Amino acid sequence: MKKKKRLIYQLYPSYLLIILISLTGVSWYASNAMRSFFFAQTAEVLETRANLLENRIIEHLVPLNAKSIDLTCKELGMVSTTRITVVLPSGKVIGDSEEDPRSMDNHANRKEVRAAIGGNIGNSTRFSRTLQQKMMYVAVPLVKDNKILGVLRTSIPVTSIDNTLKSIQRKIVLGGLLIALFAAIISLLVARRISKPLEEMKKSADRFAEGNLTHRLPVPDTEEMEALGKAMNQMAAQLDSRIKTAIRQKNELETVLSSMLEGVIAVDMDERIISINQVAAMLFNGEPEKLKEQSIQEAIRVSELQRFVKRALLSVESIEDDIVLNHNEERILNIHSSPLQGAGKKRIGILVVINDVTRLRRLENVRRDFVANVSHEIKTPLTAIKGFVETLHDGTVEKPEDIERFFGIIIKHINRLDAIVEDLLTLSRIEQEDTRKEIKFETGTIKDILETAIQVCQAKADKKNIHIEPVCDKEITAKIDPALLDQAIVNILDNAIKYSEKGSSVYVECSSMEKEIIISIKDQGIGIAKKHLPRLFERFYRVDKARSREIGGTGLGLAIAKHIVQTHGGKISVESTPEQGSIFQIYLPKA
Repeated sequence: MKKKKRLIYQLYPSYLLIILISLTGVSWYASNAMRSFFFAQTAEVLETRANLLENRIIEHLVPLNAKSIDLTCKELGMVSTTRITVVLPSGKVIGDSEEDPRSMDNHANRKEVRAAIGGNIGNSTRFSRTLQQKMMYVAVPLVKDNKILGVLRTSIPVTSIDNTLKSIQRKIVLGGLLIALFAAIISLLVARRISKPLEEMKKSADRFAEGNLTHRLPVPDTEEMEALGKAMNQMAAQLDSRIKTAIRQKNELETVLSSMLEGVIAVDMDERIISINQVAAMLFNGEPEKLKEQSIQEAIRVSELQRFVKRALLSVESIEDDIVLNHNEERILNIHSSPLQGAGKKRIGILVVINDVTRLRRLENVRRDFVANVSHEIKTPLTAIKGFVETLHDGTVEKPEDIERFFGIIIKHINRLDAIVEDLLTLSRIEQEDTRKEIKFETGTIKDILETAIQVCQAKADKKNIHIEPVCDKEITAKIDPALLDQAIVNILDNAIKYSEKGSSVYVECSSMEKEIIISIKDQGIGIAKKHLPRLFERFYRVDKARSREIGGTGLGLAIAKHIVQTHGGKISVESTPEQGSIFQIYLPKA
């Protein structure tokens, strides 16, 4: 942290700086004024000299006698200690008091010459490469009968002017330094007189800062300082009382916020975060202390929440909404706002309460889908049964073979209903037993389970000429319920056979890793589109409903398999590519 300066070191440099800036400004202004004065006087002298020589030069211009003009320039330049140059409108030099005109450059581009050719008096100060010194030039047009015949330019070195100005500037600087020294001493005395009583009060005020609010300041003898001392003593007494109250309330509030399961954010009317608890900060991958005092846009880059805060600040009533977060995984948050009031019931912002309802919303969706699906799955065979029974009851069917066919269809749908109910009961029993921990696990050989499952499905595979190839080491064992695990593998293997083409192969493999056992069932069937994979293990979920019902099945096989694997403390996954096949993998913990 940057060290604070004492008052005297703030007042004194300020006084000194003001004095130095004033002296510098006066010196600069005086120097420039004198410089401008001297240069203006010199320009007037050169213009006067040019006007005096004008007639002498014009008489040699008509007719043009360059040699006479050059001699005249040298003669007059020597007498007047002034460099004199005569230039034609084309820029050609025909006379010069210092140099041979024939060796000189064209002067048409010289500033002062251009001005004179244009009919004005030209003035310029620059370094002369010919004479190797700084010169002032003044050029006047040579006019006769309203026609510009040429330009007469006079010039003198300005080095002497610069030397004179430097001498004057040195004297000004020396005088300014003496004045600054005298003013600095006076400023120091004044600053000390102002800061000393304040420094004495500061020492006593430090006692307040250390927490000693029972200490009282000594009252100075000046009216203003006396009022300040009394006010600070009164402030200390009131502050002591309020700090104790504030600390107690702060501790109570922090205890409440930290113990809440909901996220809480207090936002002011400028959309800046006043307070945020740990739960809310974790939801948005931040830390409470870092997020405080930031705007909601800077701290939490969730557009839906930002829009909700804007609406809540504009609304006089509480509002509620659901937003979706997509950081590492999709999360659904229910957010509720309430007006936040300060002293005098003035609205100072809003309080946003956040609940993570991801699991609740997903359970609601699963429940709705389950009710809809189970209703549909049961209603379809019931509708068919009802239709055929009504037809038989009406007596409209007379042929024995038709009656036999109708009874066959009714029995088929009754069997389907029975299978659905049986699978639902199985699923319910697995969940209940898992909840009550009634499933009895024993160390079993995985190879035996795979062989049993293959035997169950072999007849169905033979009908489609599908070859099942098992690969498993007989030494691989795990803590399992053999009957349940067998059912899970049968369900997956049955699916693989159903959706594989005739004459293809299904591969059943088991491998032992460091911490788990992996059972893989790979088919060469029709495959599954990527969008269906996340919901594949939901109850009654079908990728192609028409084809699934045509092939058969209750739509619960994979859901049952998933629950059986989870009961064993494992997990199940699927990878699939349309038209290439699918791979189901069961991961079981090692025994």
